[in-house]
Amino acid sequence: MLVSDEGIVLHFIKYGESSVIATIYTRKSGRQGFMINAALGKKSKNKAGILQPLFLVDLVAYEHQKNELNRVKELKLNTAYQSLPFEIGKSSVAIFLAEILYKTIHEQESNPEMYDFIKSSVSYFDLMDSGYSNFHVWFLFKLTGFLGFLPQTEKAGFENWFDLKTGTILHFQPSHPFYANKETTEVLMKLAALKIQELPGFHITRKDRDNLLTILIDYYQLHFGNLGEIKSLNVLREVFS
Repeated sequence: MLVSDEGIVLHFIKYGESSVIATIYTRKSGRQGFMINAALGKKSKNKAGILQPLFLVDLVAYEHQKNELNRVKELKLNTAYQSLPFEIGKSSVAIFLAEILYKTIHEQESNPEMYDFIKSSVSYFDLMDSGYSNFHVWFLFKLTGFLGFLPQTEKAGFENWFDLKTGTILHFQPSHPFYANKETTEVLMKLAALKIQELPGFHITRKDRDNLLTILIDYYQLHFGNLGEIKSLNVLREVFS
């Protein structure tokens, strides 16, 4: 049966001489694996060129319930980004976030709220002229709400520590090592209250951003035991260092 859908590219690998296997987060069916023939080479019509991290695509595929991979009949770009593929900072963020999504989204079922959040957020990010250096930490925080472990960031007292194990703000320093210090907790609470349109006015130091990123990655690691190494993390840190 032929099925039409739209999706967000998370990952692809070469298969054979001219084909690729792509992992795409689709609006109707969640995470799906697709076999795309003739994606490489002179007759590919640049199919591999649109399978870049977080690119938005339209596709028509043969759906086979017993198979993990569905073969794509038609593939085209849904929306062309204006700056994301061309600016090193934004493309580095896209690679990093695509890796995070690839490692955390496993459900093969529709979740239109999460899909629309990812699509609209990345599309807005693409159009941002300034203030986008903190987008990835904002996105990581907001994504937790769709993945089911959104931290509770209400102020607990005069001094506050974010406990990664419980996902809550405490008025005392936890006895275990999985917590954010008072300074990083303060930045996290401010980040939690932001809408994406307010990011340009969110000014923090590079050190604060890096500490915040470390805490969020650690928080993800605690909730996904198989998350493993984030290979794109070092490049991202170098770009925004």
